[in-house]
Amino acid sequence: MLSAESAAVIRATLPAVAGALDEITTRFYGAMFRDRPELLDGMFNRGNQASGAQRRALAGSIAGFATALLDEPDTRPDTLLDRIAHKHASVGVTDDQYTIVHKYLFGAIAEVLGDAVTPEVAAAWDEVYWLMAGALIGREARLYQDAGVEPGQIWRRWRVVERRSETPDVVSFVLRPADGEPAPRARAGQYVSVRLLMADGVHQLRQYSLSSDPGGELRRITVKRVAGTVGAPDGEVSTLLHDQIHEGDELTLSAPFGDVFLDDPDDDATPVVLVSAGIGGTPMTSILAHLSALGTTRPVLVLHADRSPAEHALRTETSELVRQLPNARAIFWYEHPGPQEPRAHEGLMDLHGVDMPENATVFLCGPLPFMRDARAQLLRAGIPAQHIRYEVFGPDLWLPDTTA
Repeated sequence: MLSAESAAVIRATLPAVAGALDEITTRFYGAMFRDRPELLDGMFNRGNQASGAQRRALAGSIAGFATALLDEPDTRPDTLLDRIAHKHASVGVTDDQYTIVHKYLFGAIAEVLGDAVTPEVAAAWDEVYWLMAGALIGREARLYQDAGVEPGQIWRRWRVVERRSETPDVVSFVLRPADGEPAPRARAGQYVSVRLLMADGVHQLRQYSLSSDPGGELRRITVKRVAGTVGAPDGEVSTLLHDQIHEGDELTLSAPFGDVFLDDPDDDATPVVLVSAGIGGTPMTSILAHLSALGTTRPVLVLHADRSPAEHALRTETSELVRQLPNARAIFWYEHPGPQEPRAHEGLMDLHGVDMPENATVFLCGPLPFMRDARAQLLRAGIPAQHIRYEVFGPDLWLPDTTA
């Protein structure tokens, strides 16, 4: 809990701090990477830094946590904290690094806000920071323990046993542990980080959802080539994977993490709804494959939107898995329909008229604009907000209901 004295200061200064967070986080990252360049080697993704996504995600997390402490003083925003903890564990964050972040973050706050940062203001925000850091450190310690690894020691070599093109810009890699030891436990819907050495000698990493049933000794990731947009370069990791990694090569993968996954065991009849667009369908395929492996009789509804059937990665596999389940059905939407899916709807996903199962657990993944729209449609359809679980690829720039 935030002390009463600090809560009063935070409430008074939150508008000013929140308004300056973009500049604060820009200076924070600039100073930290200037003094600690090793953190850019395998810890932070340069593409997210260049686009500003990481900076905006950090600012949103700080503001969201502080706001939650004021609005719900007896609770912590556990959904927000769990999501961040899983992301941190997937890149090997350790508790000593919170001291480093504290030094540069509070230095940036002092630079930007100047004389407004009185000792009382500094002490109040220091309390917020260490409340958040302490909660994350505890969560991350448990995640490492559950994964059976020492804190930060998450990396392992895997060998590519199959490479398969799914669409012109999506490829799948089937992997087996290179050391011959058993694969770590994973849950359907989780992701792994892939760590690659770039041509300039710097390691870069990216998270990819597992896209097959994680119950066996093989793992599969399905990678979309990230094309650069205005002001942003092509994705370094996806480009290297597409251009240089083939059957027989080895990759460095983290242990699996992610707070959005299918709960086991499959001992209830809770319906499952899988809502996705584009490459966001990959974790849904993993969940669907695991449900099929379990032989579930749960009602399952698959809803997916894409540009066209030819660009719908894992489309055939998804349809086959749906056919294997006795109480499953799928509905597809395509902006450019094709003969491969004659029953698909044309246009963007429209849930009006879709018969939603009652008391369903909903999994949601895709581009942020899609998720915002789909979530709004789900809420209008009567799905409670707490039943909608979402996954974001990269830094989380969308934090709905962080205290739910």
